[in-house]
Amino acid sequence: MFETSLLETKRILITGGGSGLGAAMGRRFLALGAELVICGRKLDRLEATAREMREETGGRVTAIACDIRDGAAVDNMMDAIWREAPLDILVNNAAATFIAQSEHLSFRAADAILAPTLHGAMYCTLAAGRRWIEAKHAGVVLSILSTSTITGRAFTVPSAMAKSALLAMTRSLAVEWGPKRIRTVAIAPGPFPTAGATGQLRPEGRDEGWSSRNPLGRTGEHSELADLASFLVSDRAAYINGEMVVIDGGAHLRSSGAEDLLGWTEAQWAAQRAARSKA
Repeated sequence: MFETSLLETKRILITGGGSGLGAAMGRRFLALGAELVICGRKLDRLEATAREMREETGGRVTAIACDIRDGAAVDNMMDAIWREAPLDILVNNAAATFIAQSEHLSFRAADAILAPTLHGAMYCTLAAGRRWIEAKHAGVVLSILSTSTITGRAFTVPSAMAKSALLAMTRSLAVEWGPKRIRTVAIAPGPFPTAGATGQLRPEGRDEGWSSRNPLGRTGEHSELADLASFLVSDRAAYINGEMVVIDGGAHLRSSGAEDLLGWTEAQWAAQRAARSKA
């Protein structure tokens, strides 16, 4: 689909790059010539993924442990990255979410979602942007959002709030930083099953017919999202700024994706809370 040199000379940081969609995007970026940095909280997982990526693609991958919920830790990570060479692209992929009745959310539970999803992405964006601006270096920020930014979504309210705030950041910085040669773009994926998200959002007992209700009758392939991300961060998309591209098969035109939970019983919700507490 793309020239193999599409991302040649580009140095890309993916937060939450050790698994799931982050790893899928990373593999595609490497195949298109990029140099990759992946970060997350678990260094062993990151290093295992980095080894696999190197073996598969022959590309250059660096793994860095960083808790992006900590602004100082983010700054330290960016200093370490820049000591070798500046980034060209930041992908805000790391996030957290789970289904819950909002009235049962504790402050701590809400913060567990907002901290990485909103604050972490903002810290990374500001840290990269500050360095790009000081060096007069062009940059791209791609944030992985959600169709909840369009529809809202019951039972994942902190996540919907965080993703909507990041869309506001994307649009606001497109105006503020565009003149400084920094583009901000976003993707709103629909259902792209990953082990982590499925466990939190599709627990046992939840309606499993949701994929058949997608207008295309299926879920997304990781390669489809990775191809879209590759285009948006590339120079071929140099005139796209401040926009969010939806990739969900048209699912958000039918529903927000949470309507089945309106029929859950109190017993089902109690079981879900208990399972989350054990986890």
